[in-house]
Amino acid sequence: MRSRKADKVIVPAILVISIVVPVLVLILMYMPERYELLGTRFNNFPLFHAVLNFFTALLLVAGYISMRRKELLWHRNLMISAFFLSTVFLISYVISKISNDPVPYGGEGILRYLYFFVLITHILLSAIIVPLVLFTMYRGLTGEVEKHRKIARYTFPVWLYVAVTGVLVYLFMAPYY
Repeated sequence: MRSRKADKVIVPAILVISIVVPVLVLILMYMPERYELLGTRFNNFPLFHAVLNFFTALLLVAGYISMRRKELLWHRNLMISAFFLSTVFLISYVISKISNDPVPYGGEGILRYLYFFVLITHILLSAIIVPLVLFTMYRGLTGEVEKHRKIARYTFPVWLYVAVTGVLVYLFMAPYY
């Protein structure tokens, strides 16, 4: 069991990260100028992000199944893997926002409304998922099973929704990239 002393460091760190990450992404989305990081533009970011989201969703479902089967080592490893892919996604997403101009959605009619519903809920829940995942991971890795379970009940469906809608956003946008 971990000590309350660790919470005095980790909890504020999680809160700072949970504020800084969405603010940074928001700032990057509205930057007036783009920069070619690593000396080149990489136009396959959206596909790469969709693949990361797809595999994150698969890992989350597999992690949930392994937890239900009481295969806790598998559960831990699958969830850490999902966290790793989400972290790679976030870093790549930030780089893509610095490097590439935004692409407007060109669809019309009902698809346009559906796209914006999916996009807006995806964006809002993407901001919320950062502290949820960090706290869930922290409580799980420190062996605080009850606290982990309590927060994981909310984290899992939100994280899965964000991962799946990330793929859907790509599929909606694919014709316009």
